[in-house]
Amino acid sequence: MASTSETGNAKNVANFQELISYVTGYGPTYNPANAAITVAALNAKEAAAATSLTAVNTALAVHTTAVNAREIAFEAFEPILARIASAAVAAGLSPEVIEDIRSIIRKLRGSRSGPKPPTIPDDPATPEDESSTSHSVSQMSYDSRIENFEKLIELLTAQPLYAPNEADLTIAALNTRLTNMRAENLAVVNAYTPLSNSRIERNVLLYDETKGLVALAQAAKNYVKSIFGASSPQWDQISALKFTRPT
Repeated sequence: MASTSETGNAKNVANFQELISYVTGYGPTYNPANAAITVAALNAKEAAAATSLTAVNTALAVHTTAVNAREIAFEAFEPILARIASAAVAAGLSPEVIEDIRSIIRKLRGSRSGPKPPTIPDDPATPEDESSTSHSVSQMSYDSRIENFEKLIELLTAQPLYAPNEADLTIAALNTRLTNMRAENLAVVNAYTPLSNSRIERNVLLYDETKGLVALAQAAKNYVKSIFGASSPQWDQISALKFTRPT
């Protein structure tokens, strides 16, 4: 991941703002034939880029909240898995059914045998979008757990002997828990779509090959160099302004 202090989306926009300040200060001398790099056009691009960064941060906050709520919902059901297996044994279910129950429970636990998969890895301060792959891996993990938990409930429902007195182990309570898990998971899915779309829009505004902020910044820098020369103090002002692209 790129250094958030020196590169990335936010740094590109900040450097672009500084570039605009310099070229505005050159007054009428800065008079490009290319309409896309006039002071007015650069200001319009900066405003759109800044808005896009805000949109990503706003969508990211909503997604983060949904992810946290889902994690709480899913972690809450794990401690009862062993209790479900014990209740099934105590109810006198057949050894074959007990083994089926334990097999599903192993799958439920196995889907989280490693570290929690990252779900909000993209940093809006960097040009990279590290989110897509990790989001897919994480989503499959949660989808799998929902599917396996539903299989467990269906198996228990088919056993007349499974009728625990403990309220949180009843079929009704397990179905309520499953419904809540599905709702929290869907909230994450629905929150990810606008986050992903806002990142796409941001990346187009910043990194389009011809109309993006980085391309326009380079064009404006070259124009200043053409006006004042490579040994000029004006070029010294803006040559150090770096604009990076995703790698």
